[in-house]
Amino acid sequence: MTAAPMTDRTPAPAPARVRLRPTMRSDLDFVLSLENDGDNLPFITPWERTQHEAAIRFPDFRHFIIEGGSDFAAVGFLILVGCRSQHRSLELKRMVVQPKRQGCGRAALRLAKKIAFDDLGAHRLWLDVKSRNRGAKALYEGEGFAEEGVLREAVKVAGGFDSLIVLSMLRPEFEARRAAALELPA
Repeated sequence: MTAAPMTDRTPAPAPARVRLRPTMRSDLDFVLSLENDGDNLPFITPWERTQHEAAIRFPDFRHFIIEGGSDFAAVGFLILVGCRSQHRSLELKRMVVQPKRQGCGRAALRLAKKIAFDDLGAHRLWLDVKSRNRGAKALYEGEGFAEEGVLREAVKVAGGFDSLIVLSMLRPEFEARRAAALELPA
């Protein structure tokens, strides 16, 4: 049996229960282990510890640990960039979740959208995803992000180059999804 594709009119399955908390320096071994995990490496470009340390301190960034499950154990992390941008255009720089396909990524993405639009006053939330990362692209599109374009062969990967697909969501789109009960309430 094949699942029907999700559209903006099809409610996504209920996401897992998660929460976000600010990343602390003591979390960085966990963050680096996720980035360097063999399941994640094909889809991200890992940072050095010093880059994560700077992101924790720099006010233009929000670096979060994703906690989930019945005991709210650490299951991932996400980073928002541009939090002080005069253009109110924030980037979801990175989101890594383990284990996969448990609903934690979807739930964390919904929290990130709520933080971006409600708390940080974003007009636009954007991201890029490697073209090989079909699962993540499907998640973002299912959560209302629209494809803006492709940066062809923009990143070097094992065996050659990969393209980056740029996706975004605008505040009116977020508000329309919230009115349709597809987003977390205000």
